[in-house]
Amino acid sequence: MGSSIIPFPELNLFPHSTTIKPKLEPIDEHNFLQPPQQPYIQNPNPNLNPNSPPNTQSNSNPNPNNVLQVIPNYNQDQNENIYSEYYRISELFNSAFGKGLQKIGNDGEINEVDVESRAIVPVLEQNQLSTETVTSRRRYQQRSSELVRVTDLSAEDERYFRDVVRRTRMIFDSLRVFSAFDDEKRLGLGLGRRTRCDLRTARAMKERGLWLNRDKRIVGAIPGIEIGDVFFFRMELCVLGMHGQAQAGIDYLTASQSESGEPIATSVIVSGGYEDDEDAGDVILYTGHGGQDKNSSRQCVHQKLEGGNLGLERSMNYGIEVRVIRGFKYEGSASGKVYVYDGLYNVVDTWFDVGKSGFGVYKFKLIRLGNQPEMGTAILRFAQNLRTLPLAVRPTGYVSLDISMNKENIPLFLFNDIDDDQEPMYYDYLATTVFPPYAYQIGGKGCDCVSGCFDDCLCALKNGGEFAYDRNGLLVRGKPLIFECGPHCHCPPSCRNRVSQKGVRNRFEVFRSRETGWGVRSLDLIQAGSFICEYTGVVLTREQAQIISMNGDSLVYPNRFAERWVEWGDLSQVFSDYVRPSYPSIPPLDFAMDVSRMRNVACYMSHSSCPNVLVQLVLYDHYSVSFPHLMLFAMENIPPLRELSLDYGMADEWEEKLPICN
Repeated sequence: MGSSIIPFPELNLFPHSTTIKPKLEPIDEHNFLQPPQQPYIQNPNPNLNPNSPPNTQSNSNPNPNNVLQVIPNYNQDQNENIYSEYYRISELFNSAFGKGLQKIGNDGEINEVDVESRAIVPVLEQNQLSTETVTSRRRYQQRSSELVRVTDLSAEDERYFRDVVRRTRMIFDSLRVFSAFDDEKRLGLGLGRRTRCDLRTARAMKERGLWLNRDKRIVGAIPGIEIGDVFFFRMELCVLGMHGQAQAGIDYLTASQSESGEPIATSVIVSGGYEDDEDAGDVILYTGHGGQDKNSSRQCVHQKLEGGNLGLERSMNYGIEVRVIRGFKYEGSASGKVYVYDGLYNVVDTWFDVGKSGFGVYKFKLIRLGNQPEMGTAILRFAQNLRTLPLAVRPTGYVSLDISMNKENIPLFLFNDIDDDQEPMYYDYLATTVFPPYAYQIGGKGCDCVSGCFDDCLCALKNGGEFAYDRNGLLVRGKPLIFECGPHCHCPPSCRNRVSQKGVRNRFEVFRSRETGWGVRSLDLIQAGSFICEYTGVVLTREQAQIISMNGDSLVYPNRFAERWVEWGDLSQVFSDYVRPSYPSIPPLDFAMDVSRMRNVACYMSHSSCPNVLVQLVLYDHYSVSFPHLMLFAMENIPPLRELSLDYGMADEWEEKLPICN
């Protein structure tokens, strides 16, 4: 590539050292291989003036007909690796980038470069991408050294990338749960030792080319990642391209990768790992990396202006914003911590100072850009206060502090600060579904386990020889039907195969929404694969439903729910021999549920074609496969106060509208 239009100065006065100590986080002390280059999008010409702060609201591109060029993978099936390769999207980025686009000839060489394309950082010729087929050895390829910024996506584009990220995260979450489940089996047989399942998962996805954003190093917001998104593992940030360092707190383009020889920082993780850090939310005094004692957060030597420290200084010089991810301890997290994406910040000042331990440290002042959604960490703190002191936090708006009237394990709030509607108060709360009496007359046999169930017990055999949940109660993979231990079993209530029958475990709030009428949100952070609640109602046969529907009563048809359970645990992108579960098989659901007078919190969940909640059929209190319980599980990590949604499916011959109670 030709010379850059950015006036990068020489840095002969800055100290040079070949040894750089990364800014390590307190808990993440495990080494991991560098992530592979992941095919993404071919965009050498983002719309960016590197000498000016980014405009987060508009794009100055005068030519709306420019489109993004895509490097296809010619030798792979078009449906393969959809979660890892952003192809077939040549029409997605109209007016998103600068007016110049690189021309790729038939031979795969770049024939022309517009000098006004204003790429953030130039790329050396040897680092340019080619159209060669990506093989299984892609895991040895390094991250791209070209920086791009993505701006002004249409609503359709945002939905597309959000779905790509959602599916990639679902693979990570379900594969990690599966790895933990596999660990349990091996340890039970006395084979091997416990492993870091997040590292195993990331490594497996890397080897199969499922890491995102490897082809381009994105500056600013990552398409498909929203402010407030929560992650339980650092490695998930690497998989998504949010933060490419498995341990270091500053992610940056190294000087050796840049044609100008200058590092550029793209993201930082703020987790209080350094004693001189100060975090006030919108303003952060961030301590540079290096010089820290490995056994504590205290400084033991002076820091140097090199590596990530120099990258932050250069980002300040060119007005390049950085992503800020905050990490902190969180009760109930699988890793002991959570990482929350809090948006974009500008580095506005830097200086060398004497730290609390008496050694020199570099300080960086970061200020959050305006016109962004509220920080995710602020929402987490707000939700935490709501859980304990709801009336103190929200003096007005609460209609009831428990619409279940003590029928659930945890109170269910009802909140409305929009109008005077109190409709949910007019229904009797139904904690579990009411089935016809003859459903309980079908005979069956439970397990004879006494202290707890194992993989060779009768209930495990009903599920195909293994349990559907891990020891933390997370759904390992979706199935047509799950048999839980029930009243006919001899195992104790603490049995690992008794999950959904125990009722609500999180604190939920039914709230009035201008968009959906009524909605449901959690005050707790819900981990992907966790049980949420049952979708309850009074079960009616088809004949009864036809009569009841004449009165205009609210009916829900379980056979209309989209089979989203097939997506949870779908590891066909990871294992070539993966087969979708088909056992236990059940007949088509031929009943309806009346929720016109009795219902529960699930009835207020809104419909979405991109839901965060799935329906899993479960049996535990009877053996009639024609009348299963509709149990709801989280498809992704759901932050507090984010609305829960279901895919209700399309209307069938029974009725001409979606069965949404709202």
